[in-house]
Amino acid sequence: MATKFFTNQGDNTLYKKFEGIFKYTKVNDFDALVGYLRASGYFKIRKFLKKVPKIRILVGINVDKAIKHYHQIGLEFATNEQKILEELNKDLKSDIQNSPYNKETEEGILEFIKDISSKKIEIAAHPSKNIHAKIYIFKPKPFNKHNSGSVITGSSNLSATGIGALPESNYEFNVELRDYDDVNYASKEFEKLWNESIEILPAEVVKENIKKLINETYLSDSITPYELYYKMLIEYFGSSVDFDPSSINDLPPNYKKLDYQADAVNEGFSLLQKHRGFFLSDVVGTGKTIIATLIAKKLFNYDLHKYEGKINKTLIIAPQTIRDDWEKVLKDFGLPNYLFLPNRSFHWLYEKPAYDPKSFDLIIVDEAHKFRSNTADSYNELQKLCKTPTNFKLDDGSILEKKIILISASPLNNSPEDIKNQILLFQDGKNSTLEISNIDYYFNQKIKQYKALSKEQDKQVIKEQVKDIYGSIREKIISQIMIRRTRTDLMNIEQYKKNLDDQKIIFPKVGKPNKVFYILEENLEELYDKTFIIISKLNYVIYDEIKNLNPEARKKYEIPEVAYSALADIMKTLLVKRLDSSFEAFKQSLYNFLTKLKSKIKQFENKKIFIVPGLKSIDISEYVLEDREEELEKILLNDDSKGDIYKPEDFNKDFLKKLKQDYDLIEPLYDQWKDVKEDPKYDILINNLKNNLFKKPLNSGGKVVIFSEAKVTTDYLLDKLKKDGFKKILNIDASNRHKLKSKLQTEFDENFDGEKENNYNILITTEVLAEGINLHRSNIIINYDTPWNSTRLIQRIGRVNRIGSKADKIHVFNFFPTSNVEGDIKLEQKAFLKLQSFHEALGEDSQIYHEAEETKTFGIFDKDIEEEKNEKLSFLMDLREFKKNNEIYYRKILNMSKRQRVGRKNSSLKNGTISFIRSERRNGFYLVDKDKNVHPKTFVETIKIFKAKKDEKAIHLHKNHHSQVDIALKEFQKEQYEKISENQGVSTTLGPQSKQALAFLDLCSRADFLNPVEKEKIQLAKKCIRDSRFIELQREINRHKNLTKKTKLKITQTIDGLLKILKKYPLEDINITKNINSETIPEIIISESYN
Repeated sequence: MATKFFTNQGDNTLYKKFEGIFKYTKVNDFDALVGYLRASGYFKIRKFLKKVPKIRILVGINVDKAIKHYHQIGLEFATNEQKILEELNKDLKSDIQNSPYNKETEEGILEFIKDISSKKIEIAAHPSKNIHAKIYIFKPKPFNKHNSGSVITGSSNLSATGIGALPESNYEFNVELRDYDDVNYASKEFEKLWNESIEILPAEVVKENIKKLINETYLSDSITPYELYYKMLIEYFGSSVDFDPSSINDLPPNYKKLDYQADAVNEGFSLLQKHRGFFLSDVVGTGKTIIATLIAKKLFNYDLHKYEGKINKTLIIAPQTIRDDWEKVLKDFGLPNYLFLPNRSFHWLYEKPAYDPKSFDLIIVDEAHKFRSNTADSYNELQKLCKTPTNFKLDDGSILEKKIILISASPLNNSPEDIKNQILLFQDGKNSTLEISNIDYYFNQKIKQYKALSKEQDKQVIKEQVKDIYGSIREKIISQIMIRRTRTDLMNIEQYKKNLDDQKIIFPKVGKPNKVFYILEENLEELYDKTFIIISKLNYVIYDEIKNLNPEARKKYEIPEVAYSALADIMKTLLVKRLDSSFEAFKQSLYNFLTKLKSKIKQFENKKIFIVPGLKSIDISEYVLEDREEELEKILLNDDSKGDIYKPEDFNKDFLKKLKQDYDLIEPLYDQWKDVKEDPKYDILINNLKNNLFKKPLNSGGKVVIFSEAKVTTDYLLDKLKKDGFKKILNIDASNRHKLKSKLQTEFDENFDGEKENNYNILITTEVLAEGINLHRSNIIINYDTPWNSTRLIQRIGRVNRIGSKADKIHVFNFFPTSNVEGDIKLEQKAFLKLQSFHEALGEDSQIYHEAEETKTFGIFDKDIEEEKNEKLSFLMDLREFKKNNEIYYRKILNMSKRQRVGRKNSSLKNGTISFIRSERRNGFYLVDKDKNVHPKTFVETIKIFKAKKDEKAIHLHKNHHSQVDIALKEFQKEQYEKISENQGVSTTLGPQSKQALAFLDLCSRADFLNPVEKEKIQLAKKCIRDSRFIELQREINRHKNLTKKTKLKITQTIDGLLKILKKYPLEDINITKNINSETIPEIIISESYN
């Protein structure tokens, strides 16, 4: 049906109507009355206006702004041409900056300015009427009843979307009138308004204004390659350029003002606002406790002002052993309103009102790597705490979320899963704020690759593949949420180095690890080999008692079978570790194993087999991950407690047989070992202590620190060394650490304020001193045994490599058996694999364990491979220096619009273009070559090309510049679309556990007796599982589902059990309207073409 109305739907657009009118009518006068003018609209219709001699546009919206401005300052509105001109220029400039990036548009912009200059087009504004009408008048010559032209009226402003010239145009409602009386009436009304209006772009003003308008947009031809280089640095580094020493003003006495700490405070505060949490992972000894405290103070003051008197509450979670250190720093810096929670005391959250999870605004977790396993109870409790919102409601009705700081110099230990689990303390697995939203899917791929790698024997292959795995993790994930600087970074950056030198702060170099080999004589080597054969043959069923019960008898133990299946492997590992530690420790472990076997066999003979019920509450992961294997071993070996009593027939038939097999293997092995008197490992230690390790310049402080994982070994060394004439020995373990803390400070802490003493020159200790203590009066570390947990090695060295050290170099000595033994236990290869992974992911500036390791340091702003580290930081410092020395020039470049571009000579990149594209989540750098091939670049690769001398002149852009920028933009959009598609495809990437839990929740939600609150809680639980918000939630739901099926619970019991589980999680306050997957439209930031 033919109609005079058009709505911009399909081909029924105002743009098409314009095209038809100008094609079939010889228009002499084109008048437009619009609310506002967009250059984009004029660019689109200009081709129709080439033969129209007279064009007038009357606008109204800018006048509204002027009137409002004058009313606000209490003045009568008066004609103010400059004000109106500024408003229009602002809109035109914005329109130019946001127009399609192509040659046609740019030519249209210049023609528009030319038309105004020649008075072909006149633009005016009415000074007293709020004009919101939209009228377009097309008058032919002559204009009469027989040649009336037409008038269009409706809702469309003169913009590309208003006239329907773009696919995403507005829905409008317009009508065309061709009756002479209608056109004549509209023409007279327009004429009346025009005569009352002010010409806001008269030709003489345009001539003065045009250059300024052009120069304030990307169309300026005045920018030089040198200026573009600094514009790139400004856009890339953003607020990081503003070094803010005020972040660490008003320091307490004896604390030094360090520039690198001020940078970390500002960067950390920014990350809290953007991602709700971050890793503070500067290497050990660089003052992370101080940095975290300063960030907490800054956040406290920020929220106090932003939320008008809000008093933040901070919770520090850390090992009890370093509580005093934290309390001292917090007191010294005067952080208000904080509490301390020992990292094994999460029950306080439910028992003590002051520890109400909702009451905390900031959580600081020290030694955060202890929470790397998502199967540990403590991890689940910490994740629930971190994701419980605060009790502060914002103006929009949403609830303020907690901020999280995870402190650890070594967040990676065993696999990529370590980092993933820690990130999930403040991010949701399938709905993160990072560039990769679905980090669950991303990390699962990397974890698979890493696990496959653990079977590789070739160290070079390990290095290369680890580099690939962690290179991706570093670039895509870590760099966005981690602050990490090594000592190398701090000493290589001029600003930091000068600041450290001025305060006489030394960071010693860590020398390559020294291998100390102890040689086994032939008989001992034969026993060594035999021992490993036997260790591999043992059944370890003594630690699988519950698993070996008949199904009926096992029912009462609500423990996952997998937990007890792992016990055998744990005890096997403990045996090997004890042998690596010392022969004395190994003998004791063999004796304990043999005693337990003997006891259990006797219980079978007596037909009364005891199983200690306390095992039901043991969290195996907690003990293993916190390096408390000795405690675990004691618990497992403790059969004094009366427990559940079983008969032999309650066990699998071959259980007793396997117990006896193990006994028959262990008994003769123990008999052989108890007769071994020689100790080649100790012999080489005493030789080194007497002849090498106390000599200068090797030992600058006259003190040595010896670490071992086993207390049996440290006690053994204390006894042996005293017998061999070494009397000044301090032996520290968990039992006496607190009691002897003051002695440690006076003897080994270089930063101790009081009088230092020299009553001890050897410190022997377990892992109890591997964290949170200063031992840097010594520069010699002896690793008498090597921890399975390689991160411990790094932590150990960090005790002596700290701010305040006076040594030039740290020396590390690692003990190894001869190569044939290494082939049996594969200890060196295991530690090598773990440490190399740590280096690749985070960077560490010393070789800890093996000289084949590649040293890696990744700086504070680094997003890619190691060799870029210093360069990226140096570019930031270059920008800071430029700003400092050229404040006015810096501001000029800062205020230049985006889309700046230059042409330059570069024969290797001839006829190519590099573009910097950005969205809210990510940056993209692309080289498009002359054949239209796209080559992604890193920031450092790009900035090296962009770097220019001050006197270099720009040349014209080549003819393919615009099309190449468009190709880069499309490549960025394609990658962005793929990421969003992947993120939105959550249902396809849900694991089997998630799917099972969701299916069970769906089933439960159909129960007709549920009230609205209960239904809502189940829906929120489903959202949490889809987002991967709480890792343990789906596991608990699935265990309940299996229990329901096994015990055939009634539906009411099933629902009650489910609701009891859901009650443990903070579901009610989840902001289900929050959408953090949204992407902003990509911006073209900067481009450079080459001839």
